Amino acid sequence: MIIAAINLWKPTMQTRYAKQLRAMLTALLTLMAASGAAVAGPLEDALAAHDKGDDATALQLLRPLAERGSAEAQYNLAIMYFAGQGVPKDAAEAAKWFRRAADQGDATSQYNLGVLYFSGSGVPQNYGEAAQWYGLAAKQGYVDAQYNLGVMHNLGQGVAQDYIEAIKWFRLAADQGNAAAQYNLGLMFANGQGVSQNYAVAIKWYRLAADQGAADAQFSLGLRYHNGDGVPKDYSEAMKWFRLAADQGHAGASSSLGVMYSLGQGVAQNYVEASKWIRSAADQGNAKGQFNLGVMYEHGDGVPQNYGEALKWYHLAASQGDALAQINLGVMSRDGKGVVKNYAEAMKWFRLAADQALALAQYNLGLMYANGLGPQDYVQAHMWLSLSAARGAQEAPKNREIVEGRMTAAQIAEARALARNWKPKPIQ
Repeated sequence: MIIAAINLWKPTMQTRYAKQLRAMLTALLTLMAASGAAVAGPLEDALAAHDKGDDATALQLLRPLAERGSAEAQYNLAIMYFAGQGVPKDAAEAAKWFRRAADQGDATSQYNLGVLYFSGSGVPQNYGEAAQWYGLAAKQGYVDAQYNLGVMHNLGQGVAQDYIEAIKWFRLAADQGNAAAQYNLGLMFANGQGVSQNYAVAIKWYRLAADQGAADAQFSLGLRYHNGDGVPKDYSEAMKWFRLAADQGHAGASSSLGVMYSLGQGVAQNYVEASKWIRSAADQGNAKGQFNLGVMYEHGDGVPQNYGEALKWYHLAASQGDALAQINLGVMSRDGKGVVKNYAEAMKWFRLAADQALALAQYNLGLMYANGLGPQDYVQAHMWLSLSAARGAQEAPKNREIVEGRMTAAQIAEARALARNWKPKPIQ
């Protein structure tokens, strides 16, 4: 009889934070002298009127100045149209006045015009145009434009994807103290994108952003201390940074904080406190939080044991592609825990996780094919056991040997060819 020992996974810590870089694309919504030039006469009167809430007077004073070519007046008129201050909101009219000021070299208008092109507000969405206007503002040292241009080069939006160029613009913005740029620069060093992977440098940038209260950076710094990447492993320090991020509502940090309470890492084990933080993450739609909450309901850790609730949270996580949740759904379907025993359903979930190259799922799938829990297929069994063995499943070689004893030479050759040619499938 083939060995069929399957262990459920307890809550696990994410080992890499792979969140996509975020473009913070927001237009400024306050009247100001856009170029920083001295403000005098009618323009000063217009700004004073706006500050008093008299937008009608502000518009009356700004429009003639804008028509005569004042970049400051053009910029401020654009803001009033964009925000609907004294006039109905009109993004197209805002874009017209931003362009007039931008064509005169006003960096803030160039940046805001880039924002409009990126979002398709008042103009057709055009990433190439957005990158062009960001570039003009960035070259003048406009920090938000430098950051957004870095994002676009990193993602290949409107420009060719170029990690080196992304790092250049992130660094320029980071050197001006932009926390988002500091965080993303740290992320690129951590992931080895455009540079050699260097956790120590990544941590330097994470810390600068984290000290400014950037939750993503606090979470990433917590991960480095938890895993000992670039710093000595320190659960207390990891807890500190996770809590700072979790207190800002960061779902990943809430999940990780809950895991540490569950495992007693850096703090006394406390399942009730663990369930509180994990539920916070799960309620925000975080797949790891949903998976871990499912584990707690399945085992009755910090919450009443409830297979129905466990299945609910596993399904939510599995629908986001979480392979661990898919494995546990497979186990529960196979064993009839909270549901009617269903081998076809079990194989479905194991297959989804196996396609993500998770060794335990590949091993379990191989066992099901070998034991005929569903269709009996020794070729498929051999293939999946071989794949899991290559990924460290300790019992897989022994079970593969048992399967081979039931196969012809041709079947073994077919199974080996399938394993050689197998590739993971992207999460759908």
